[in-house]
Amino acid sequence: MKRILLLILIIACFTGCSAQSLTSSPTTQSKFFLNTVSSITIYDMEETSATEIINNCFTYCLQYEQTLSKTIESSEISKINNAKGNWVTVSQDTIDLISLANKYSALSDGKFDCTIAPVSALWDFNSEEHVVPNASDIAEAVSHVNYKSIEIDGDKIRLTDEKAAIDLGGIAKGYIGDKAKDFLLKNGVEKAIINLGGNILTISPDNDNEEFKIGIQRPFDEQNTVYGILHIKNMSVVTSGTYERSFEKDGVLYHHILDTKIGMPVNNGLYSVTIIADKSAVADALSTTCFVLGLDEGMKLIESTPDIEAIFITTDYKAHCSSGINKTINFEISDEKDGE
Repeated sequence: MKRILLLILIIACFTGCSAQSLTSSPTTQSKFFLNTVSSITIYDMEETSATEIINNCFTYCLQYEQTLSKTIESSEISKINNAKGNWVTVSQDTIDLISLANKYSALSDGKFDCTIAPVSALWDFNSEEHVVPNASDIAEAVSHVNYKSIEIDGDKIRLTDEKAAIDLGGIAKGYIGDKAKDFLLKNGVEKAIINLGGNILTISPDNDNEEFKIGIQRPFDEQNTVYGILHIKNMSVVTSGTYERSFEKDGVLYHHILDTKIGMPVNNGLYSVTIIADKSAVADALSTTCFVLGLDEGMKLIESTPDIEAIFITTDYKAHCSSGINKTINFEISDEKDGE
């Protein structure tokens, strides 16, 4: 929740200077869904019309949550998980999203894997009890994590391992964000910012030279200090970090980004990875993928992927940026000592 609140505040603050030049005040609405606080702000539109479009967009997004959430019993993902290996007929959206997830599973040799559900179900980062799962339970769960157990045949999906289960938490928010952006554009919105619990998407007309300024949080800073500011236009920004959902027990930090091979939180010298991309689903998947790959392999993947940029923050609070940062995308580090 800390990251969610921080990004909302940063957006309000850092886009405020640009908003002053617009012909009308921005209209913002917020809603709790996707297990997070989400908001949409529309600029340059009459308030009543903007409010109606935002509320209709939230309703539109909720339909995707009802389809893609593993925690909603009637969702297509729950039906697949509970089918005991039988085929389940699903929508094209579910096919498309699982296929995209499998693409990044293959790229990362399974380090990103949407069949992580048996493992993630053992960890509760929202509980105040701070329980570390039993090693034997983790080992059993890990044995059922394998994206290759997903079979797709036309509009049908099944899991060949009856104990496997799908969790699209590492990519679904980005996918739904892209759908929200498409919805706004189709309804005549020319300038807006979408914040789905920290997954940021921006919309601007081609002839608008103003850029949105999006802040990246300094990891584990209790004062919500801004580490740096990105200047973007018509792009998405997504961050995965160890500070988002975590707890400490016996002096050890446990966080929600799990190693698919051992079922424990990834420990590779990274605090966060921020991805800047045209599509939020891609940014969402890559932020997790690059985090689990680590700095060296993650950066190699970014540099081999066109039109994608990344900022890795290591545990010494140094920023390691891909080659396009400060060439095609401006990034201002708040404290000079944090530069690479």
